[in-house]
Amino acid sequence: MPDRNQAALEFLLTRRSRPAKTLTGPAPDREALEPILTAAARSPDHGKLEPWRFIVLERGAMGRLVELVGVRGEALHEPAEQIAKAQSAFADSPLAVVVVSAPVATPKVPQIEQVLSAGAVCLSLLNAALASGWGANWLSGWISHDRVFLSEGLGLQDDETVAGIIHIGTETSPPPERPRPDLATITEWVST
Repeated sequence: MPDRNQAALEFLLTRRSRPAKTLTGPAPDREALEPILTAAARSPDHGKLEPWRFIVLERGAMGRLVELVGVRGEALHEPAEQIAKAQSAFADSPLAVVVVSAPVATPKVPQIEQVLSAGAVCLSLLNAALASGWGANWLSGWISHDRVFLSEGLGLQDDETVAGIIHIGTETSPPPERPRPDLATITEWVST
C-alpha cells in the first residue's frame, strides 16, 4: 500500500469554497500570500512552460476595477444586475489573484494542455488559500472575457486570457453545503 496522507485527503474530501460575498478583511499580506502562490505554481505543467502568471489585486486596484466594470458593462449593454454583481465581487473582496492563461508558442505542447494547466493553477491556488485558513472563491464572469477590460484593467496582452480570479479573505460565515455529483452517474469503469 502506498503511504497515505490522510489529512490532505480529508481536506480534499471536505473542502468548500467560500462565497466571495462573505469574504472580508483582513486578507493575506504579501508574506502570507507567497506560500499560497508557490503551491499554486507547482501545478502540472507539461513541458515546464509556465503558461500562466499571477496578477495580485490589492485593495486600491479593486476600487479602480469597480469603476471600469461599470463603464464596460454599460458599453456592452449588460443587464444592470449583472453589472452590479461583477462590481460587488471587486468592491467587497479584500484581495484577489488573477490567474492569467498565457500560452507559449511551441510545437511540443498543444495550447489546450497549457490552458488546462492554468485551470489547474486556479484550483491549486484556491485549495492552498483554503488550506492556509483563508476563505477563498474562484470567480470569472462576463468581465473576464471582455478584451477591453482585460487590456485596460489588467494589462493583459492580446494572446492572454483570464483562467480565473481567486478572491481571498477572511470568511464571515460558514459556507453552505451544496449537492455534490453522484459518482455512479459520472464514472465509467473499463476493464477490457
